[in-house]
Amino acid sequence: MTGARVHLVRHGAHAVVGERLCGRMPGFSLSDAGRRQAKAVAARLRGEAPVALYASPTTRALETGAIIAMDLGLDAVATPAIDEIDFGAWAGRTFAELNPDPAWRLWNADRGRRRAPGGESMAEAQVRVANWLDLVREGQAAGAVIAVSHADVIKAAVGYALGLSLHFYDRFDIAPGSLTTLVYGDAGWKVSSLNEAPHGCS
Repeated sequence: MTGARVHLVRHGAHAVVGERLCGRMPGFSLSDAGRRQAKAVAARLRGEAPVALYASPTTRALETGAIIAMDLGLDAVATPAIDEIDFGAWAGRTFAELNPDPAWRLWNADRGRRRAPGGESMAEAQVRVANWLDLVREGQAAGAVIAVSHADVIKAAVGYALGLSLHFYDRFDIAPGSLTTLVYGDAGWKVSSLNEAPHGCS
């Protein structure tokens, strides 16, 4: 459907963001800064009158979604299609532990083909989020929707919209509490905004 609009929100900050690869592990609740970020996103999107809110099933994404949903009068729907990449054996390890690992370095150098040990590849994550975006486009009668997800999954969605190789995933940032908007038109999906920090995010 032409005109479909999806606001991709990265979950808010938590105590170990940037230090540990949390993956799909339970826990990792939002910090005070993360809760402020979620409230700022809600304030930014209030004028958009979104009609639905979906969130990755992880604790940090559901908490972010719940804050936004409460402010906007929506329900946060847990949605596996926008879940974090399954990092398998790497989940829970610190980046300081991972950085010397040759397999970790190879995965980051070739996101399109490499797979996390016991987990999934970024390409597989891109397929599921792309399929979900197209289902939203086909089923959304009117209004914008919000999807609270994770940095790499949002990067995969942007790559899908732009036809960008996953090899270039690291050429743009998706910060905690940021907003990236995709709009569907006659030419397909396009990126309307990228890594926007709503006023008041910190």
